[in-house]
Amino acid sequence: MAFGSRTAGSGKHRGSSRLSRRTAGYAGIAALATTGVVGSLAGPAFAADKAPSVEDTGLNNIVVVADGLEGEIQAQAASQQRAAEAAAAKAQAEAEAKQRAAEAKAKAEARAKAEREAAERAAREEERKRLNTFVSPLSDTYVSTQYHAGGGMWSSGSHTGIDFHASSGTEVHSVGLGTVVEAGYGGAYGNNVVIKHADGTYTQYGHMSSLSVSVGQQVTPGQKIGLSGSTGNSSGPHLHFEARTGADYGSDIDPVAYLRSHGVTV
Repeated sequence: MAFGSRTAGSGKHRGSSRLSRRTAGYAGIAALATTGVVGSLAGPAFAADKAPSVEDTGLNNIVVVADGLEGEIQAQAASQQRAAEAAAAKAQAEAEAKQRAAEAKAKAEARAKAEREAAERAAREEERKRLNTFVSPLSDTYVSTQYHAGGGMWSSGSHTGIDFHASSGTEVHSVGLGTVVEAGYGGAYGNNVVIKHADGTYTQYGHMSSLSVSVGQQVTPGQKIGLSGSTGNSSGPHLHFEARTGADYGSDIDPVAYLRSHGVTV
């Protein structure tokens, strides 16, 4: 007697329930925590008209385990995200700190450079002023014989310079910046030095006991050029000082007016 029953021989099975489909999604995960359960899901019992309960198959435990694993994965992902955000924030903070330090260093270097340049300019200006300054050829002295004083001591009939009072061995200084054009014995002037200055004028220093410079040497204001004495045509220790428009005798000008025009009080 033939019946139209749906048996396994027909090759057709009832579609799996919604619960079983969900359970199958967790099968791979649940297999890590349980044994034998997943295998039972593939058994022919699921082809029956009435599916067994969740409690009977143990699927409730699988779902709980899978849900727990999913929660752990999500928590781990969130922790990793927080760690990544913290690392990024730290890296950004360090980069900003490094940039601020670099900017501060650059500002400090620029400030130091500006200060150095200002100090160098000030030093150059001070040196320029010093080099353009004139001084007295002797310290703490006075004029003992005036310019154009008359008398038989001078071949021209008058004094072509001025005499500064000085004992023998007193330091004699160049009155300004210049170049030595004569240094040695000069007849009636004894040991003498002649200096050409930047403005084209000349100064002469006579009757010295010794000289400290030589021809061609550059001298600065106040530089020692020798010691006072009484060499040549001299009545005693003193310094004969002349101002000239040229290097030779006969081009003399008033030494007192010359020094005063350069800011030297005589």
